[in-house]
Amino acid sequence: MLGMLTALGPFTIDLYLPAIPALQLDLGITEAAAQLTLTGTVFGFAAGQLLVGPLSDRLGRRGPLIAATVLHVAASTGAALSEDLGPLMLFRVLQGIGAAGSSVVAIAMVRDLYDGLRLVKMMSYVALVNGMAPIFAPVIGSQLLLLTDWHGIFGALAGYGIFAFATAVLLLNESLPPERRPTSGPKLLRRYSLVLRDRVFVGLLLVGGLNFSGLFSYLSASPFVFQDVYGLNEQAYGLLFMVNSLGVVAGVQTSARLVHRFGAQWIIAGATLAQVFFALCIIAGDQLHLGFWGTAVPLWFYICATGFNFPCIQGLALHRHGAQAGTAAALLGAATFGFSGAISPVVGLLGVGSATPMGSVMVACILLAIAALWLVVRPRQVPRMT
Repeated sequence: MLGMLTALGPFTIDLYLPAIPALQLDLGITEAAAQLTLTGTVFGFAAGQLLVGPLSDRLGRRGPLIAATVLHVAASTGAALSEDLGPLMLFRVLQGIGAAGSSVVAIAMVRDLYDGLRLVKMMSYVALVNGMAPIFAPVIGSQLLLLTDWHGIFGALAGYGIFAFATAVLLLNESLPPERRPTSGPKLLRRYSLVLRDRVFVGLLLVGGLNFSGLFSYLSASPFVFQDVYGLNEQAYGLLFMVNSLGVVAGVQTSARLVHRFGAQWIIAGATLAQVFFALCIIAGDQLHLGFWGTAVPLWFYICATGFNFPCIQGLALHRHGAQAGTAAALLGAATFGFSGAISPVVGLLGVGSATPMGSVMVACILLAIAALWLVVRPRQVPRMT
């Protein structure tokens, strides 16, 4: 159930990816403006986590979760009825805020129940279910486009939100009972201050945000690169997206099995080096005109290396802040999607007429992540989790 709740965010982002080129033509907007509908959701997702996370530390997990899913349903309905870019952007931001509540609360609930290496393992289980969202969302979206237009995609997201609401109300137990909640304590900004004083956490925040930003450059550029440049139709693009997302699942599950032997910080160190290598291969394949396979093959391995990082970053960061699990999870999520929202327009500005801009943004993001890992986190000084 927690995996399904965290998947609401990726579904909100990925379900309509195959429809972006059609949305651009229908609204008569530029490619960069079409990508802004994605960026708006991401910023909403980041802001929503900063609000809902600390509230769930004070009020419990279920109440904020239920309120967030109601907002998501209302915003999805508004987006489905939109006929202009302005209202659509507004509802996309609200969609992101609503989806954020389910994601941050689900991650906080895992931390309520588990710690140490067991926490990393349970995060990988949630990520396995969550990882199905990018696999199936574009495929489902591309099939929905055979029956409806982009308006119908948002109607389907409203249906998912109703399902999440029913799950929260009827099936999900409270993991933070009243006796474990602070009756008094630090205010909102004070809670953030307590977490952000931890140098290792701040470093992991940067690594996590930049790691996902590299992946998000693929999410924002791939509809144009693979449909417009390489000529895939919406259904073939959905299948390609499914195969690529299997890379995330493979990386997450392999990482969870290796963490006992090598330590989470060293898995992150190795995975980021692999990401730089495969991103450079994407650029080289494009410049050497190797075509579709010259981009698709190294891209899959880049995505797989990205998956190695997810449970390790979350596990290391939340392990250190069990008493402020909601706040810590909110900061992780906000950094992840805030960085991505800021960086994704860069790909559009550099151009989506080839795979080189996408690969270049990936290289830049991961080089910065490596710098944050070694200069801020300092893996040699981080004790291994038990």
